[in-house]
Amino acid sequence: MTQTFEIAVIGATGTVGETLVQILEELEFPVGTLYLLAGSNSAGASVPFRGKNVRVKEVDEFDFSKAQLAFFAAGPAVTLSFAPRATAAGCS
Repeated sequence: MTQTFEIAVIGATGTVGETLVQILEELEFPVGTLYLLAGSNSAGASVPFRGKNVRVKEVDEFDFSKAQLAFFAAGPAVTLSFAPRATAAGCS
């Protein structure tokens, strides 16, 4: 059985975030659940991943204990704001 990882992508609707999601798909990275996160302006949008549209949720409301890995593809202010919260929840 292959190990999978619960992954959060912060800034999922930006160019870097969408590219990261594409790379995870192309590399067939063992993603269990993919949590796509962004600010309130982008929450509700969808990003394609493995033949499905994954809905983007608001990062302010996300419980980082659900994810094992977090990729920050947002600007420095967002990263500085949420990275400590992710780390404190046990998310690398």
